[in-house]
Amino acid sequence: MAKAGTQILTLTGLEFTANLGILDQEKTAPQPIRVDAELSLGTQPLLPRDDDILHVLDYRKVRRIIIDECTAEHVNLLETLIGKLANRLMQLPGVLGVRVKIAKLEIFEDCEVAIRVETGQW
Repeated sequence: MAKAGTQILTLTGLEFTANLGILDQEKTAPQPIRVDAELSLGTQPLLPRDDDILHVLDYRKVRRIIIDECTAEHVNLLETLIGKLANRLMQLPGVLGVRVKIAKLEIFEDCEVAIRVETGQW
């Protein structure tokens, strides 16, 4: 029977507004974005050593970091924002790799614009 496996924490569809972009309307008002994130925690026991939140990566903390990092200040480029977010998530204890996607939901009427980045070990 397996005692360990690769663990990936996933948050998908997190929507909120952020001050992001170079267009005039983007500089004066926040716009809706959606963030999807995957955090590779590498090989983990199938059962944690106990049932205590202190011994695992708390997804509430990950969610808060995503929102805080994306709303801290106005950023011109989606590429800048996603890089800052990926760096911040990589600093979490036990995180070996990060995949993150940020989508601007209302920049065009006929499509969504998004950037995805992958860093670290998978």
